[in-house]
Amino acid sequence: MNAIKKKDFGVLLDFRLTVLAMAVALAVASTASHARDRAGGQGSAHGQAHAAGTSSVERSRGADGAVDAVRTDRNGGTTTVDRTRGDDGLVDKTVTGPKGKTTTTDRTRGSDGLVDKTVTGPNGKTTTVDRTRGSDGLVDKTTTGPNGKTTTVDRSRGTDGVIDKTVTGPKGTSTIDRSRGADGTIDAVRTGPQGGVTTVDRSRGADGLTDKTVTGPKGGVTTVDRTRGADGAIDSITTGPNGGTTVVDRSRNADGTTNRTVTTTPPAK
Repeated sequence: MNAIKKKDFGVLLDFRLTVLAMAVALAVASTASHARDRAGGQGSAHGQAHAAGTSSVERSRGADGAVDAVRTDRNGGTTTVDRTRGDDGLVDKTVTGPKGKTTTTDRTRGSDGLVDKTVTGPNGKTTTVDRTRGSDGLVDKTTTGPNGKTTTVDRSRGTDGVIDKTVTGPKGTSTIDRSRGADGTIDAVRTGPQGGVTTVDRSRGADGLTDKTVTGPKGGVTTVDRTRGADGAIDSITTGPNGGTTVVDRSRNADGTTNRTVTTTPPAK
């Protein structure tokens, strides 16, 4: 996860918690209202029917050891999952939905031992995943979608042992070039399909923690500075491209649990 995403995570988490609290409050109010309606004999037939619905999952093991299942929803619709084990030991699968449409997954093992996959949907269109092992032992992958477009993932190992990656899809090519620094940390240069470059520079501090500087395609810089407190808990300061900061202050309790305080300061206007 790059540092920019980490910075936004705290804000996103606070937003999600706020939404969750609102949802809980509304649910409590709704429940109370329904209770009053039922007490007055005003409960809706639809609500009562929904409450009385039953869903179930029944599983069975076939002679080949694969586990099948039948799922029945509240409305009585059934979805069946039929698994079969092939001679190569791989498990294929056929899923039939409530409307009779099926999706099949067929796995095969190549001569190099890697598992390929073909998924055929209800409309008969297929998606294939073809894996191959390179001379360096790394696994590459080609995915072909229902529309015939392909995405390839080509991995290669550098002289320092770090794995690079090139992804070529319908919209172009992205590369990730990793390198190991003198302190053992791994840096990265990511080039997007449109040529934009993001660099990730990691460095290890005297306390053994890894800091990070991320420079985006437009030159904006985000830094993550980690420090270890006297209680062993790790704090961090994330500074965004515009100067705003997110400070995470952790403290360890006597019972071994860890508290956390997140303070976000927006960029100066």
